[in-house]
Amino acid sequence: MPSTSPQTLARKPKVIAVSGGSGSGKTTLVGRLRESCGDAGILVIQLDHYYSDLSHLAKEERDRRNFDHPQAFDTDLLHRHLAALSAGQSIDRPTYDFATHTRVQPTVLLPPAPVIILDGILSLHWAEIRALCDLSVYVDVDDDVRFIRRLRRDISERGRSVEGVIKQYLETVKVMHDTFVAPQKHVADIIVSWMDYNSRAVDMLAGTAKSWLAHANEFSQQMV
Repeated sequence: MPSTSPQTLARKPKVIAVSGGSGSGKTTLVGRLRESCGDAGILVIQLDHYYSDLSHLAKEERDRRNFDHPQAFDTDLLHRHLAALSAGQSIDRPTYDFATHTRVQPTVLLPPAPVIILDGILSLHWAEIRALCDLSVYVDVDDDVRFIRRLRRDISERGRSVEGVIKQYLETVKVMHDTFVAPQKHVADIIVSWMDYNSRAVDMLAGTAKSWLAHANEFSQQMV
């Protein structure tokens, strides 16, 4: 069960949602943002860990699932966890294994933080998730660049074959991007071009996050 202590947070956390297509550079942008602000006070939640557990299915059936559709995610758990963190409560975040498409042990205990960043391809898709966010960002990159980045990542980090990545991209990833991911531009507060390192976008977002962190620190000192 999530727990809360009066000392956990003196001020309601701010939530930033970062969305965009697979391989767009979301995680790189978030990493640069954390570097600019410093790790203290910032918690990153990866949407990928909230894929639904498919351990009850045979491996062949798991491999055929569409992992770029909104229904592939456990949005009820994601909403509960994000709401808990926003209320100053800790959560036990699931751990997802991409090689087996299952949740594995251990879970990860995550305490709340003044600034919470939700990073994922569909972070802005669900209205109930957007309602918990204070700032929404869409990372925009050309399709061919995203595909090359995804190909390299899935081979090196997720144990996928070249043929498997290409097949999945052509059959599900591209159409899901056009149907569910790209439309998130219309609900984002900020659209960031990330063909390469975008220092001005990082500086702008970091300025906002630093302001929130400063206010949280001031409020905490007043409560002591």
